[in-house]
Amino acid sequence: MLGEIVFVGLGLHDERGISLRGIEEVKTADHVFLETYTSLMPGFSAKRFEKTAGRKPIVVSRKELEEKSGGAILEAAETGKAVFLVPGDPLIATTHIALRIEAEKRGIRTRVVHGASILSAVVGLSGLHNYKFGKSVTIPFPEETPSETPYDVIAQNRKLGLHTLCLLDIKVEEGRFMSIKESLEALVKIEEKRKSNIATRETLAIGVARAGSDNPTVKADFLGKLLDYDFAKPPHCLVFPGKLHFMEAEALVVLAGAPEKVRGMAE
Repeated sequence: MLGEIVFVGLGLHDERGISLRGIEEVKTADHVFLETYTSLMPGFSAKRFEKTAGRKPIVVSRKELEEKSGGAILEAAETGKAVFLVPGDPLIATTHIALRIEAEKRGIRTRVVHGASILSAVVGLSGLHNYKFGKSVTIPFPEETPSETPYDVIAQNRKLGLHTLCLLDIKVEEGRFMSIKESLEALVKIEEKRKSNIATRETLAIGVARAGSDNPTVKADFLGKLLDYDFAKPPHCLVFPGKLHFMEAEALVVLAGAPEKVRGMAE
């Protein structure tokens, strides 16, 4: 009989974000793998994780997972239990969905142990209602992949009255992590070209930094102000609100330091 792959979420910030169930899966695994390229976990320590879980994971690269289709993990799972540790919630990254599908096609059983995700963290930190979020989008580094897609997604969601979560590009191998300032500058540049009032200096947005840590930064303000706000260390993400319920507006003022006038923007 073939073995299995257990996808285990590590959470958002450090090795303490993994669940007790996740730790149990690691301790009973024949092979443990870890990827660190889909998200930054600034407080993660491999040594502390090894001390807690009693196992030293094998780090797999983007090339191993994407170009080689996770061959090492699949091979390990053919005869035993392989645990694959992933930042956040394991199957948010499409790379890992492809790996799970391939495993199932080969007759390898797969299971998922979920972890905290930025998708839910921004809801709790900002006070916005989760059911009012539309399509999420990633803002890429402009010098590498110029794209107006994020601008279009924000516009589409706003037309429907929905909020937009913008994830910011990262290049872990290069130590590069897009900042809120860089992402806003990219959107403002598109605004200057398109002039659709999607990302003007008067547009309300929420910046979130280091979600899941003991000292996250959450700041709601208009773009003109956010461009000069210091969000400190990464990872960063952005939210562009759609129509605001009065409780959402109140939450942005109280929880995210939004200007008082935001209360008057509720519908």
